[in-house]
Amino acid sequence: MTDIDSYIQHSFTASIETKALSASMLGESIELASTLLNRALLAGQKILICGNGGSAADAQHFSAELLNRYERDRPGLPAMALTTDSSTLTAIANDYDYNQIFAKQVTALGQPGDLLLAISTSGQSPSVNEAVIAANEKEMSVIALTGRDGGTIVQLLDENSIEIRVPSNVTARIQEVHLLVLHILCELVDLQLLGPPG
Repeated sequence: MTDIDSYIQHSFTASIETKALSASMLGESIELASTLLNRALLAGQKILICGNGGSAADAQHFSAELLNRYERDRPGLPAMALTTDSSTLTAIANDYDYNQIFAKQVTALGQPGDLLLAISTSGQSPSVNEAVIAANEKEMSVIALTGRDGGTIVQLLDENSIEIRVPSNVTARIQEVHLLVLHILCELVDLQLLGPPG
């Protein structure tokens, strides 16, 4: 086996181990998060999603799965990634502060009963944390996808919110599990709305 082959195998193994550990630790949190998500959707509320970098891509991915479809046909669900409007993002960053790029959108678009899905591998992202503060002020529930020690976002969550913390300190491994968690939440939404497949 070459050094490159060894590195590839190590990456696969590390990802598998992190997912296996997450499976043993995160089931209850994911179930609670799916309850919050389904409660909001069944009440006709909307889902706002934010994150930076790779987490911004995850926000857009999850929004697309809800708005369009996941694996089965169903009506589109009201979800919006707060990461996609370059004019809005740059206007807020330029006129106010980058840390406000999501919070100002939550304040303008969020309503009591809506849900914010906040994604931060470290839990330390100021722009995501400010969005959580804004969601609390709007009486919105929050699902926080984090990793490492949870960061400062944990201190911002109220009794109507839930954290799903990936047991890893490696950004890539955290992001890999975040994507899996988002897919599981999509499956649970479909299960709630459509019943078991087949």
